[in-house]
Amino acid sequence: MPVHPEAVPIFHEGDRTAVLLVHGFTGSPKSLRPWAEDLHARGHTVSVPRLPGHGTHWREMNRTTWAEWYAEAERELERLRDRSDHVVVGGLSMGGAIALRLAELRGDLVDGIVLVNPVVGIDDVRLRALPVLKHVVAGFPGISNDIKKPGQDECAYDRVPLKALHSQVGGWAEVVADLGRVHQPLLLFRSRVDHVVPASSSARVLERVSSADTTEVVLEDSFHVATLDNDAPAIFAETADFLRRITKESE
Repeated sequence: MPVHPEAVPIFHEGDRTAVLLVHGFTGSPKSLRPWAEDLHARGHTVSVPRLPGHGTHWREMNRTTWAEWYAEAERELERLRDRSDHVVVGGLSMGGAIALRLAELRGDLVDGIVLVNPVVGIDDVRLRALPVLKHVVAGFPGISNDIKKPGQDECAYDRVPLKALHSQVGGWAEVVADLGRVHQPLLLFRSRVDHVVPASSSARVLERVSSADTTEVVLEDSFHVATLDNDAPAIFAETADFLRRITKESE
């Protein structure tokens, strides 16, 4: 199935500090393009893979799973590690959960983590019906473009594929169960107002990781897709400072 021209993977060759950025559920690399471009402008190597089933049609996404999304990110992590001295993983929403999973399972390859409104759980009783509902209804209305800044479009689906959503919920359980294995320096951005992911998700991450070095930055002027929102420049600047600090400390 053709990939939307704005949803193609992003790769910028730079120095030997590499950043792997992972987009969110039903989203696309477009949501992270300005972040990737800022990092590259500062000299770094940046990769934003397109996760399977994304950037085409939401029905195709229903044929993909959490395991496949994670595997794509893991392959890119290994590729970056082979050519880099330092690798930091980051992600938006579900991409944040995948970044945490990489730190849990491939911690030897990860030097730091940057998360933007990560989702590792949503306390919604409707999710309990997914095992049955996914066989009855293919999708629900979408959750895309929760962005305060006018004129922005993350190039995400306008429907939520329920089989894929059920797979994501299973992935959250895996991530939460192993959060204690995360020991890397962690920078977490959370929007004060987020209509997609509750603040409790970020709190759960910060409470359960083993990282001695954790920083939470609350974004006051952005909604869920903060990487395209009013606080994006702050995200970019704080990320650059984080990279400088952790790479210097490891020398």
